[in-house]
Amino acid sequence: MSNNRVSRRQFLSYTLTGVGGFMAAGMLMPMIRFAIDPVLQKHGGGDFIKTEHKIADITDKPIKVDLKFEQVDAWYKSEVTNVAWVFKQGDQIVALSPVCKHLGCMVNWGENSEYPDQFFCPCHGGRYEKNGKNIPGTPPTGPLDEYEVKEEAGYLLLGPTKANTLV
Repeated sequence: MSNNRVSRRQFLSYTLTGVGGFMAAGMLMPMIRFAIDPVLQKHGGGDFIKTEHKIADITDKPIKVDLKFEQVDAWYKSEVTNVAWVFKQGDQIVALSPVCKHLGCMVNWGENSEYPDQFFCPCHGGRYEKNGKNIPGTPPTGPLDEYEVKEEAGYLLLGPTKANTLV
């Protein structure tokens, strides 16, 4: 036997410290996992979403196109519907975001009878040209964002938004 005897007080101190450490780790691990798990999960961001519109049916007049997709926020899944204004400009398909750069309201094509060939924001009278450029003297501070566009089997696919490249 060893000459270094552990007193009853030291034994209890070591035992309670060890048990307390395991209990603390047991309580902290779920909290850490809760905070870190969404960051470590694989994200499908940037995917293209197929719409019900055929490329051949798109004309030079902007039409409203719905984008329906499943959005995952941590553990909550929801069905989301976004909108895009889509039209042909020459041989190019253009898809613009309808979100006004002033305060985030939704713009509409030809809604204002005074400006039938412009996007109009009803919140504060903001106006945009057909290519998404904001008209000087109106509230918007920048052009409408543009969606990335692809074609697959004759159908229109819309991707993530990017800065407007038309203006």
